[in-house]
Amino acid sequence: MRRNILVIGSGGREHAIGWKLSQSPEVDKVFHAPGNGGTQNNIPVNPMNLEGLLRFAEKEKCFTVVGPEGPLDRGIVDLFQEKDMQIFGPSRTAARLETSKVFAKNFMNKYNIPTADFRIFQRPEDAFDYIRSKVFPIVVKADGLASGKGAIVCHTLDEANNAIEKIMINKEFGAAGEKVVVEDYLRGYEVSFICISDGVNVVSLETSQDHKQVFDGDVGPNTGGMGSYSPVPMVSDELYESILNNIIIKTIDGMRTEGIKFKGVLYAGIMISNNKPYVLEFNCRFGDPETQPQLLRMNSDLLPYLDASLDGKLDALELVKWRPGAAVSVVMASRGYPGTYDKGLPIKGLDIARTKDVMIFHSGTSKKNNSIVTNGGRVLSITAIGNSIGEAVKRAYKVANTIEFEGAHYRKDIGYQALSYIRDN
Repeated sequence: MRRNILVIGSGGREHAIGWKLSQSPEVDKVFHAPGNGGTQNNIPVNPMNLEGLLRFAEKEKCFTVVGPEGPLDRGIVDLFQEKDMQIFGPSRTAARLETSKVFAKNFMNKYNIPTADFRIFQRPEDAFDYIRSKVFPIVVKADGLASGKGAIVCHTLDEANNAIEKIMINKEFGAAGEKVVVEDYLRGYEVSFICISDGVNVVSLETSQDHKQVFDGDVGPNTGGMGSYSPVPMVSDELYESILNNIIIKTIDGMRTEGIKFKGVLYAGIMISNNKPYVLEFNCRFGDPETQPQLLRMNSDLLPYLDASLDGKLDALELVKWRPGAAVSVVMASRGYPGTYDKGLPIKGLDIARTKDVMIFHSGTSKKNNSIVTNGGRVLSITAIGNSIGEAVKRAYKVANTIEFEGAHYRKDIGYQALSYIRDN
């Protein structure tokens, strides 16, 4: 019997998840709550309206997939499980690896998982005193969820003071700033290492790399992500195994020792420094924009892995099969993002841009009078596949250059570290 799917969220990640699951022979219909201008079968339920989502899932007999972190923090998985409804994602307790930087750092310290040296502060005056003794740069992080913008790299004492004031005194991230983590700055390159776990076993996806800063050359404020590619050529087989064994498996085993079975996606944001991996942060859901290129390259059916995560049977499945080559995703954003930006601007060129090697995943879009308009900071993820990263990059930018909306902004250097590495090796 074919099943219905409910994908919670409205971003490019959720569009990609729904697109991939719709290809499964086991799936009848995919619903999106609330979805965007590019998704089908949208239902007007806010991702934080847990009871409304539950009622819809019960009515349509849906297998539910949680996209963003907010509903996980609110305990949506626990609620659905109490009602015997199938839902993919970690429990509220397990999701603390993402929802509390303090919990995550203390957990890593306890289980000897490599991460930057750190201190935790509950009072801003104590944090101010501590940073006066530090060698810069340092990183100041809000404890709780801050839409990917709560980690601030500070190159001077003034910047660090401003970051602490912003988080703890001005409360720009609300309750997320009740505590801060101040940690040493690690130099190197970042890798997103994402896997699916059933609480004991893990199946890892291919590596990817995000580009967090808003401008070329990794300049400007952090965003939710301006683009990504997969796989990461700098990660050798030896380094891959080191991340898997010394970080991912240690984390799953450590959570189980704490009495918590981690079922769902474990995403480790890794800094490779002197060819050694260190955890920058954990996320407990698929990445955005990493999911877009990963799922475009994924030849296997995604649904059986989600089922096996719930059932504790990942060890019975084959490894994920991937299309050879690479995929690249370029995020087109609104002018002003990650600050304030306009909405409702018409988008031109979407129909002309479609090709067999390029998929346009929508994020901040909506439909207005049968036209697609902007409705968010990150608007579109132009995602292309190719026989090489270079080929995928060219295809993605060729399409991005044909799409227009007022104030459209995107980085012109997505994949630059990989291209430089390939050129030099």
